[in-house]
Amino acid sequence: MRIITGLILFALFAAVSPAFAGDVIDGTKPLICASIEALDCDPGLPCDRGTPDIMGAPQFVRVDFAKNEVVGPLRTTKIRSMENDDDQIVLQGYEVGLGWTIAIDRFTGNMRASFAGWDAAFIVFGACTTYP
Repeated sequence: MRIITGLILFALFAAVSPAFAGDVIDGTKPLICASIEALDCDPGLPCDRGTPDIMGAPQFVRVDFAKNEVVGPLRTTKIRSMENDDDQIVLQGYEVGLGWTIAIDRFTGNMRASFAGWDAAFIVFGACTTYP
């Protein structure tokens, strides 16, 4: 009986969970993204883990699709490329000597951002949501 009840609850939750997640991210509404964890990586060495602020990443950034830019507390950078498929939105740009890519899951809002230059590589994990 517990197994059947568990399966029914799982099926019910799976069927309604997108409604709890809010809007599907489609590139039309602005986003606010929060950084959660960061990695600083060098060739041949283990990556250093830490909080984004220790690694120099902002705690929050806004993605303004209408203006085609990512806005942080210290600078605003243009989105040079955006791809939108069934599962994710991928943004790319270049700022302060680093190329960057931000991949956002359209349904969960989970975010992965990478920043790379000839002498630096960083990965930031976080989450995004739409806002008015």
